[in-house]
Amino acid sequence: MTYETSKTSASSAADTQAVSSSPRPRWNKVPEVTAYFWIIKVLCTTVGETAADLLNEKAGLGLTGVSVLMSALLAVVLVVQFRTSTYRAGVYWLAVALISVVGTLISDNLTDNMGVPLETSTTVFAIILAIVFVVWYRRERTLSIHSIDSTSRESFYWLAVLFTFALGTAAGDLVSERMDLGYWLAAVLFGLAIAAVALAHFKLGLDAVWSFWIAYILTRPLGASIGDYLSQPTGDGGLGMGTVVTSVLFLAVILGLVVYLSVTRKDVTQPQHTARHAG
Repeated sequence: MTYETSKTSASSAADTQAVSSSPRPRWNKVPEVTAYFWIIKVLCTTVGETAADLLNEKAGLGLTGVSVLMSALLAVVLVVQFRTSTYRAGVYWLAVALISVVGTLISDNLTDNMGVPLETSTTVFAIILAIVFVVWYRRERTLSIHSIDSTSRESFYWLAVLFTFALGTAAGDLVSERMDLGYWLAAVLFGLAIAAVALAHFKLGLDAVWSFWIAYILTRPLGASIGDYLSQPTGDGGLGMGTVVTSVLFLAVILGLVVYLSVTRKDVTQPQHTARHAG
């Protein structure tokens, strides 16, 4: 009787050890990089440009007041994003849309309110983003968005996203103003730059992580140029649709795509498995 009891206890202990040592899933908090990802990303950058202009014109709060308000909304959404255990399309893309607006407002504040030259703000944002990447890599040993599965990595991810938007805004304005391209030609230029990055990745072996982040930065001025082309008056080189119509139109498309992805879960990445040991 004693022998059977001991054997049962040993078996239970072994089962417990096996369970505690078995791999546990770690869900990625960001979507799979698909065509949907890039389409919504460009749409969000367009909304970031037009919505920032719209709020600055209509809200009556001034550029600084609008910046504070949108930063507060972004903070609330990011809290929700961090508290989710897995990727949620609605929360994630709302955060991206808001961070696009905030990134635009940061750059606009420096240029319009503080008189900081675009050359200076572009350089500063590039340095800050480089520092974020260096610290992120030194701590986590990866910059891949396929491994955003911890609070630390997610914090670095969103910080990098914020400064890619700020850098993209400043650099895009700098290129457009210095080269005097006009909105449509600027959009074509940035589109060709993204195509060149894709070609370098798929044909020349450019690292996937760096290809992603370079393209991510370039989509910001691409989306901004598209937004300006659609919303600005015809006398200024635009189509004259206005910021309200352009913002509503793009938000509607974003909403439709996000609902579709929420239902189909086509952009959900498979969880990674890591061993968890007892003790």
